[in-house]
Amino acid sequence: MRAGVVVFPGSNCDRDMAVALKNAGFDVSMIWHKNTDLPSGLDVIAIPGGFSFGDYLRVGAIAARSPICQSVIRFADAGGYVFGVCNGFQVLTETGLLPGALLRNAGLKYVCRHESLTVRSTNSAYTGGYSAGQQITVPIAHHDGNYNLPQDDVARLFDEDRVAFTYDNNPNGSVADIAGVLSENRRVLGMMPHPERLAEEAHGGTDGKPFFANLFDQFVSA
Repeated sequence: MRAGVVVFPGSNCDRDMAVALKNAGFDVSMIWHKNTDLPSGLDVIAIPGGFSFGDYLRVGAIAARSPICQSVIRFADAGGYVFGVCNGFQVLTETGLLPGALLRNAGLKYVCRHESLTVRSTNSAYTGGYSAGQQITVPIAHHDGNYNLPQDDVARLFDEDRVAFTYDNNPNGSVADIAGVLSENRRVLGMMPHPERLAEEAHGGTDGKPFFANLFDQFVSA
């Protein structure tokens, strides 16, 4: 199984993401943002955290207009699996692959700590390794993690079982405590917390490990 990790100037979680994917069993390729084509045979694309292009203009906005993102959009539109973590979530909203926008944290401060999440949907390749309602601990590290969209759209996300995770103690002001969301076809996911940072014993916990393990198993069993 093959995974690609997109790298922008300012990405700083790309190698963490690659290690988590490799540990789950994926053959991983690093993809530079100026590339116009994706490596052949990819099963999933990961957009990692960091500060792409220094977060200038608007978080994720410049990265979303990089040459490689046009290929990522086509990959997703064709039914490919794409997930973004932290800055990657911001990029996915800027491309239009996921609804909403990530705004400045309500407290106007950068927040970096472990957070308790509740798994809201297990109906996806990313969350199927958890139980509905399960509480997990996943690190966060962001300044612009305040997920926002109109209330009607929030209700639709919940009605369609597209809220993947919620915060138990909202750290950033995100509407309805939302920490991660899924696309309509459930193959694109964006989340602010970092599962790759708590995916092996050396990290001090493994609550992020089922995220990657179940993702790999989806392709093995397909």
